Amino acid sequence: MSTAPIVVHAPSPTGGRRVTVRGEILGLAHRDEDVVEFLRRAGLSEAQDLLDDPAWVTWRGSRPHRYEAA
Repeated sequence: MSTAPIVVHAPSPTGGRRVTVRGEILGLAHRDEDVVEFLRRAGLSEAQDLLDDPAWVTWRGSRPHRYEAA
């Protein structure tokens, strides 16, 4: 099991992916820019650099950076 604090969950049936930090829901992202904005609001100013770092982000249920409907 991953210990990364940020999880980008599987795409929803209508598109978009839920984003959580340590279990707290930040929102539903439809693109990487949404994830970055959620993380910026949570206090991570260098969020863009974290998206491909598995120590920080776990992508579940689909390939990273894909937000199409499941």
